[in-house]
Amino acid sequence: MIYDKILEKKNRGLKQIALLIDPDKITSGDLNVLLSSVNETLPDLILVGGSLISEKTDELIKGIKKGCDVPVLLFPGSSIQISRFADGILFLTLLSGRNPEFLISHHVSSAPLLRSSGMEVISTGYILIDGGKVSSVEYMSNTKPIPREKTDLAVATALAGEMMGMKMLYLEAGSGALTPVPETMVGKVKEQTDVPLFVGGGLNSKEKIRSACKAGADVVVVGNAFEKDPGLLRSFVETVREM
Repeated sequence: MIYDKILEKKNRGLKQIALLIDPDKITSGDLNVLLSSVNETLPDLILVGGSLISEKTDELIKGIKKGCDVPVLLFPGSSIQISRFADGILFLTLLSGRNPEFLISHHVSSAPLLRSSGMEVISTGYILIDGGKVSSVEYMSNTKPIPREKTDLAVATALAGEMMGMKMLYLEAGSGALTPVPETMVGKVKEQTDVPLFVGGGLNSKEKIRSACKAGADVVVVGNAFEKDPGLLRSFVETVREM
């Protein structure tokens, strides 16, 4: 099980890195270049998804599965982005928002399909943090992020998610964020919770990745940077492995 491996590495103090691929932002040629880097560096996970609707998700995942052996998890923006070809799904609940569509409605509509698919379902508390600009998640979900200076709110939200039974937590500054989730916030959430902690958004340099790991992230998620330069994957993976 993918979750068991994530948890086992977390309990051993090993930092992990996930590559986020947006179906709407990658071509077949880009994918071939990226998969070459994936096979050379072997990140821990590949996440597939985005905020907009894409008809290419099935084909993209089949291409990834054909080209490498790294586990592929869906990172869906809505219930219609589910693909049975993935190994599993981050079953996201947008805890920082108050839009019922992203708190329960999409979950209800997708649950029967997920049950019949047989894929691994990992309940994940998704917490959007202000990254310095309006993110696609914020716009599409019609919810506001938690302000960067409100660490207490982020911690309380994360605690609520854990108490509700979420198996993982995900602090997200948004794709292409101007600033990543503050280190202090990552550290405080880490101190107060026990489940694996994902951190993403704005992690576009080795220094920022190293800082997120030191602050307490168990899994760092990088996507936007690779869309611009697939060659960054090696240095980013090496940075995480050195932690």
